[in-house]
Amino acid sequence: MSRLVVVSNRVGPIGDAKRAGGLAIALVEALKTSGGIWFGWTGETTEEPDSRLKLESAGPLTLATVDLSKADHEDYYNGFANRSLWPLFHFRTGLVQYDRQNFAGYERVNASFAKSLLPLIQPDDLIWVHDYHFLLFAEELRKLGCTRPIGHFLHIPFPPRELLTTLPHHEQLVQALFAFDILGFQTEHDRDRFFDYVRMEAGGSILGDKARCFGRTVTARHFPIGIDADNFVEFAESEEGQKQFTSMRDMLRGRKQVIGVDRLDYTKGLPERFNAFERMLEDHPDKRGQTSLLQVAPPSRSDVTEYQDLRLELEGMAGHINGRFAEFNWTPIRYLNRSFARQALAGLCRASHVGLVTPLRDGMNLVAKEYVAAQDPEDPGVLVLSRFAGAAKQMRDAVIINPYDVQGMSDALARALDMPLEERKQRHQALLKNVSDEDIGHWRTTYMDALTSVEDSGVTGGSIHADRSGTSNGSAA
Repeated sequence: MSRLVVVSNRVGPIGDAKRAGGLAIALVEALKTSGGIWFGWTGETTEEPDSRLKLESAGPLTLATVDLSKADHEDYYNGFANRSLWPLFHFRTGLVQYDRQNFAGYERVNASFAKSLLPLIQPDDLIWVHDYHFLLFAEELRKLGCTRPIGHFLHIPFPPRELLTTLPHHEQLVQALFAFDILGFQTEHDRDRFFDYVRMEAGGSILGDKARCFGRTVTARHFPIGIDADNFVEFAESEEGQKQFTSMRDMLRGRKQVIGVDRLDYTKGLPERFNAFERMLEDHPDKRGQTSLLQVAPPSRSDVTEYQDLRLELEGMAGHINGRFAEFNWTPIRYLNRSFARQALAGLCRASHVGLVTPLRDGMNLVAKEYVAAQDPEDPGVLVLSRFAGAAKQMRDAVIINPYDVQGMSDALARALDMPLEERKQRHQALLKNVSDEDIGHWRTTYMDALTSVEDSGVTGGSIHADRSGTSNGSAA
């Protein structure tokens, strides 16, 4: 069996299910099965560049990490990755900030990380690169002579051609993707937008799931990511989960609760969510005093102006709505800016009658799947889900809404809160089957099968470079 090398911006905790997210758990399981390396950034910054590897072993798994200099962190991470790519790939061109220095930093970090990883790559390794931080990574490895199969999975949406072309160096980014062997996307729509760019902008051709351009061929497929459904059910039924469930239901005293759980980010549609909840209270006086919204929104990227502004906006909106509608014994919105353990969140989800997921654009959105998994099958809550979440393509038995339509969201909320038990159970049964059938293990297995098939074919993106350089090993000497 080939060893696996995983590359991501941050590496996850090993063996701590309370801290680890579903992705970290899935990748650790894949690495434990095959043995291998998880490579990424330490999370630490230094005054000067320092490419020395930090290695930590845990059985067959090795964590390999490097520091970033403060300049690289600013240019690569805060700059090009999160001020250019993140808003653009979420269709928010008005928020894109582009700076040539930032792009140079992005190139520099992709190149330096590839150089740091290269000595660790063995001749039979499979390499799996994750997300928008490392779009240039395979190209940099190929320059160094690596001919091993390299796959990429994009966790966020892929933007339409008309938006992508607003970014300087867009062609360089797309051309670099052709150094990978497998490109994984969350949905068919994301994959098709990539194909559209290849055909219409780059003059390439598409045959089945293969794109041909820049003298190379890459396989592009959609692999919708899932959750560990059984694990999240266990969280909801754990001692901590039951404690949170009981405490919340006791506090509600027969009232109903809508829950939202999101990282504080402008892509999540949080102001739109608050507006819709306010509209529902306006339109349905019977819901006043009887329904509350619990919004959990741990802060992220707190040093970025847009995120600071969003936090202030939401705090102001919550205060306005509470001031307008609150009673002595009832608060419409409880807005919490902190993280909770996953067991606690599972219990809170089970205690909530509606899960409200309203991203303006999202690659998948695993909170929607976790809400479904946390429910009591005999008395499940209702998932209200944005049509612009990748999860909506799979979870058609949710109540699907348009987050730009405040009135439509308000009506959907009222409908979900009043939904009869039998309809709730039917919807939940169908949703849970999807969440369980296409779980994180299914995602991992289908992607790894695709990457392994590249090795079996003997034709990789690296073989093109090998023909030019005469190198045929997994890495350059």
